Amino acid sequence: MLDSPLKCELPPESCDCGPLNPDAMASLPSMDINHLLTAVDQDLQQQQNDNNNKHASGSSSNSDNNPERHLNVVLEDRELWEKFKEFTNEMIVTKNGRRMFPVFRASVSGLDPNAMYTLLLDFIQVDAHRWKYVNGDWVPGGKAEPAAPSCVYIHPDSPNFGAHWMKEPVNFSKVKLTNKLNGGGQIMLNSLHKYEPRLHVVKVNSRTQKKTILTFSFPETQFIAVTAYQNEEITALKIKHNPFAKAFLDAKER
Repeated sequence: MLDSPLKCELPPESCDCGPLNPDAMASLPSMDINHLLTAVDQDLQQQQNDNNNKHASGSSSNSDNNPERHLNVVLEDRELWEKFKEFTNEMIVTKNGRRMFPVFRASVSGLDPNAMYTLLLDFIQVDAHRWKYVNGDWVPGGKAEPAAPSCVYIHPDSPNFGAHWMKEPVNFSKVKLTNKLNGGGQIMLNSLHKYEPRLHVVKVNSRTQKKTILTFSFPETQFIAVTAYQNEEITALKIKHNPFAKAFLDAKER
């Protein structure tokens, strides 16, 4: 649905925003949600311009019933993520952007099937350190650089009905990580810093413009952004489990 699913931080806009779920946010640092709401507003405006009547009668739910109180998000491939976390996962960042592996995928349940939702992914810096790889271990290596501009990746199926998001795991395979702010649809990260992806589920009520944001994160998905893999164990796991890494293995054996 989207030509450019990436939205970066813009000046805050006033929004009538519904309450955040305190349980979902409990383990997260405090965050400024303005960039999330701005991204959703921009995407909705784009969708309306493309097809003004597409969802004119799509939602018949009563928001006062709060069906999201049963919302549950489960990380897919959890065991694979845990294997990488054991050795401190690494994700390559390049000028042109590199896709993640493992891919962030999650199963969502408990949404209102007839309500409209936008799903977004962003990445938060989890500590105040710059990291370095020394003698086979990652250790703090100084003060962290200022955080990169807050960019969010809007899933290209957004906005869509709750029934759509619940029918199969939501796949963020097209997310690309970069170390340059080039606006090409990538998430900019600082190399040698540790990050954690966060999934935001935004319920959009077109009648009142009110938005309810629920945020989920999984410690297993933390990683250090690198321009080249440092730990050979991580390299071996990427080759073993990522079918697209076979070319790397073939080249290495030549």
